[in-house]
Amino acid sequence: MQRHTLSRRALGAVALAPLARPAFAQPAPIRIGELNSYARMAAFAVPYRNAMQQAQDAINAAGGVMGGRRIEFVFRDDGSTPGDAVRVAEELLTRENVSFLAGTFLSNVGLAVADFANQRKRLFLATQPPTDALTMAQGNRYTWRVRPNTYMQTRMLVEAIRGRNVRRWAIVAPNYEYGQSAAANFKRLLPAAIPGAEVVAEQFPALGRVDAGATVGALGQARPDGIFNVLFGPDLTAFVREGNTRGLFERRTVVSLLTGEPEYLIPLGEETPEGWIVTGYPWDQVTGMPGHQAFVDGYRARFNDTPRKGSLLGYVTVQIIATLLNKAGTLDNEALVDALADLRTDSIVGPVVMRGIDHQGTLGTWVGEPTLRGRVGAMRNSRYADGADFMFPPDEVRAARRSA
Repeated sequence: MQRHTLSRRALGAVALAPLARPAFAQPAPIRIGELNSYARMAAFAVPYRNAMQQAQDAINAAGGVMGGRRIEFVFRDDGSTPGDAVRVAEELLTRENVSFLAGTFLSNVGLAVADFANQRKRLFLATQPPTDALTMAQGNRYTWRVRPNTYMQTRMLVEAIRGRNVRRWAIVAPNYEYGQSAAANFKRLLPAAIPGAEVVAEQFPALGRVDAGATVGALGQARPDGIFNVLFGPDLTAFVREGNTRGLFERRTVVSLLTGEPEYLIPLGEETPEGWIVTGYPWDQVTGMPGHQAFVDGYRARFNDTPRKGSLLGYVTVQIIATLLNKAGTLDNEALVDALADLRTDSIVGPVVMRGIDHQGTLGTWVGEPTLRGRVGAMRNSRYADGADFMFPPDEVRAARRSA
């Protein structure tokens, strides 16, 4: 039999041939810059990041996006200040070469990154900051938001007390954009829900530095029939503890933003107030939403913990991003922005549409009552409020964004 031999040069060419063929190369991942308050708001932001990684891995395992490309999030702490966040956003774009930006938690930080994105003409998918201004008076072409804004969540609570005989109201809210906006929305929406109702007292403690004794004392002196609370995190815990001690909540209607979210219920523990009306996330009671239970089971198995509201938001955000990339079919920034207009994503909590007129997502939340189960806070009598039913009227959006 005739033997064929190859020279060393030929053998080298054969060995290198697979490396020289682009068809065999793994496509470069699509890198997305995610900045958030991981240190200061860890109770929310860490579960949020966990679920983003869970969703990222699930999408990549299923074949990725845009015909086989993996997605890869580059996570950075935004420093919880506007200046630090803009610096981090710049570094993500220039040093990390990300395709676009996502994230932020605090409203003032989100507004700063939105302005930066507008100046740089780069897509920014704001996930958490609820300030109305982000998609209204200060809205711009390049900024979109996933989570329900302050107006939407406040309106959900006001609708829940419609027609009640609760005339005298007090407001307590953190003294920064989110709290001020929530208070303004409540005062705007209240008269139509309860004719003759009035706000008789307002308290605006500094974020993260609430003097619970003084705040509870001032509210009690006003003798309101109802209280609208916007405090969250450690401020909420201190406020509830002092209010329980002094009997502030007895025989009063209390409506409270965010209090039903596990991030804030868990620290309350046995001090969880009964009977408030709150927005939140009863993760163990969600039914009729395809994919949600698989998300919960996967999260618990991977992180040995129960999901938080941040977890849900993180997972849904990645689902929206994957839908966006598949629809656009390109990383061209202007094409991505155009593709977001009225983009529909079939998420684990149902359809979410990024409304083109104001760049606001229709993701909803749950309205119910906090209750104590054993020694742990939970929700009862909860229902999902679809964000599409609580958004700013289109004419108001047009007027606000036209003047921006």
